[in-house]
Amino acid sequence: MIATDDDGLRESSLGGPGELDTVVVKSRYLNHIDLGNLTARHSADGSRVLRFYVDLRHDLLKLHKELNAPELFLLQHKVNALVAQWDEKTDEFQKRRAIFGGKASAEQLTLDATAAIDRLSGILSHTLGVNDRINWEAMKDRSPYSGQMTYDKPEPHRLKTKEPQYVAPEIGFFDKLFGRARTKLETAATDHHHVVENWRQAELKADQELARQRAAWTAAKAAFEAQAQSAKQEFFAAQVADNAKIDRLAAGVAAGDPSSVIEHASLVLDESDYDDLFEKAFEIEYDRNAKTLLLEYRLPSPDDMPRVKAVRFVAASGEFKETYVSDRELKANYDHVGYQICLRTLHELFEADEHTNLERILFNGYANYIDRSSGRDVSATIMSVLVDRKSFLEVDLSRVDPKACFKSLKGVSASTLSALAPIAPVMKLNKEDRRFIDARDQAEFLDDTTNLAAMDWEDFEHLVREVFEKEFAARGGEVRITQSSNDGGVDAVAFDPDPITGGKIVIQAKRYTRTVGVAAVRDLYGTMQHEQASRGILVTTADYGPDAHKFSSGKPITLMTGANLLHLLGRHGINAKIDLREARKTMNLRDFG
Repeated sequence: MIATDDDGLRESSLGGPGELDTVVVKSRYLNHIDLGNLTARHSADGSRVLRFYVDLRHDLLKLHKELNAPELFLLQHKVNALVAQWDEKTDEFQKRRAIFGGKASAEQLTLDATAAIDRLSGILSHTLGVNDRINWEAMKDRSPYSGQMTYDKPEPHRLKTKEPQYVAPEIGFFDKLFGRARTKLETAATDHHHVVENWRQAELKADQELARQRAAWTAAKAAFEAQAQSAKQEFFAAQVADNAKIDRLAAGVAAGDPSSVIEHASLVLDESDYDDLFEKAFEIEYDRNAKTLLLEYRLPSPDDMPRVKAVRFVAASGEFKETYVSDRELKANYDHVGYQICLRTLHELFEADEHTNLERILFNGYANYIDRSSGRDVSATIMSVLVDRKSFLEVDLSRVDPKACFKSLKGVSASTLSALAPIAPVMKLNKEDRRFIDARDQAEFLDDTTNLAAMDWEDFEHLVREVFEKEFAARGGEVRITQSSNDGGVDAVAFDPDPITGGKIVIQAKRYTRTVGVAAVRDLYGTMQHEQASRGILVTTADYGPDAHKFSSGKPITLMTGANLLHLLGRHGINAKIDLREARKTMNLRDFG
């Protein structure tokens, strides 16, 4: 259904998968907007909607955006903001198109091209003057009810006719002479009586019909007003319910609820205005225990960069001739844009995080492009950085060189982003891995008398995780322990951001009192391949046999003996001992005594 209001806004409703699922699009240029479909992704059992999606295209501006949200009211908010931006851009587009005259148009197009290139250098500085925090109150719908409340059909009425007047007959000379005067008077009186009676009957019927119409009108008016009042109450009830959802979302963010933190980050990035330089797309995950936000952000491709440098009008042909930036300038612009987008995104997320849910943010920037050697579409990560809040907030973004700043934060990328060289991300959390469990610290319970070889095997795994976490902490790494199971033998997974030696590392702990054979090393290597890990570490309280060392040679496997483990513990101020003979005696007593 399409309607137009007094402000010239045309309105159309998109129906969704549910009977009551609708999103309203209001725009002065609705004829240029392809509304697409309102769809939903359901839970596995189909009992509930997990997320709503709507796809919008603007044929005049050649823009496209897919919006999504877990609730319709959030999706409606995003649609309203996007369409409002598109209307402003369309206004500007119409103004530019209205410029006529060859030279004037060429000059204007040159100014536009120069402005587009100049905007590239202001991507980072633009956000420094913007408050990126979400204004929850501004998101709420406070609009008055605009539905019709007054019954607009007039009350039935009629104009009453006057009672017919008696008109006396003319009595002539001969009427008197021949005695007809009396008869004429009596006939006139009788006729008048019939006329008056007919008039009275007609008036009676008219009054009865009016009474029926008024009764019907009164009933219709009462029904309309009841329906209007009900619609008004439903409108405000829905408004209150949607505003309550915003309050719950804000409360969820304040409490650190993962889904709320993710949606909050999505709102922040959706509201970041890049002036249509490129189309934004991203995926977000959140690790509540580590307070780490994982962001996979789609960067523009070099083909998305402004290429036109100047435009001139050729009077002889009536054509416009364009001058383009050089390949060198294009590549430099692309690099500058990529590093700015990364720093700007980190700034916006940290600034908007007023409840300190984000201690660290992982930014993996990927690009979609055509591989010129194969002609195939390729998607690859070309930049990656894991940065903690304290380090980032110490940076004065108004004075930095974006690339130098990115590198100082230990960001990883090729020498030039425009080369589109794939890199291994600093860290890439497995979003589907549900094996991770809460860690338990063990070091505080150890002293010189603690025999690691006789520890409870589960406590030993937590101790190994703890010491490796201390080892990786200096470079921003993370170590997670897995639940006890037979799921490939993984005891812990480390995510090391070091660009040379880092990546995903599988750690297995073996609290053995005998020499570790080659079978354990083979198992670790198989687990590494299954987990797609870059390295494996096997930690034991004992030593390794010659076959184990031979198998690990030339492979990204580190074999740590009991002596190596004690040295690593001592480096972090943790004292303990390893006595295999004593442990064997203790284990025998425990197992058989």
